[in-house]
Amino acid sequence: MRAPKILPWVAKKSGISEELALKLWRRAAGEAEVLAGNCTTSDYFQLAVERFLSLAEEESGHSADHSGTPDFMGWAWQHHRRMSHMSMIAAENACRQWQSAWQDYYRGRKAA
Repeated sequence: MRAPKILPWVAKKSGISEELALKLWRRAAGEAEVLAGNCTTSDYFQLAVERFLSLAEEESGHSADHSGTPDFMGWAWQHHRRMSHMSMIAAENACRQWQSAWQDYYRGRKAA
């Protein structure tokens, strides 16, 4: 798998070199492949990015537990996951509403 496009940004935010960030990405991708068992699923990518962010945080020396508030990279990743999840919930609800309206329409046509 190729390195993600956020790799230079993460390297800059955590204060590490891009070469080190690439090494950390390869390590995270390998660990995620072992855990997920397959490198083509979304679970694999999620595990790889989460592990990469945690490795970058460890390497930079920043820790979220010393301040009581989450660090910027972890917060950004969690926000992205939350927004993606909310989009899927909204799409599912819209589909259910459309299906319900369609079924109600057909019930009304059969009764008439």
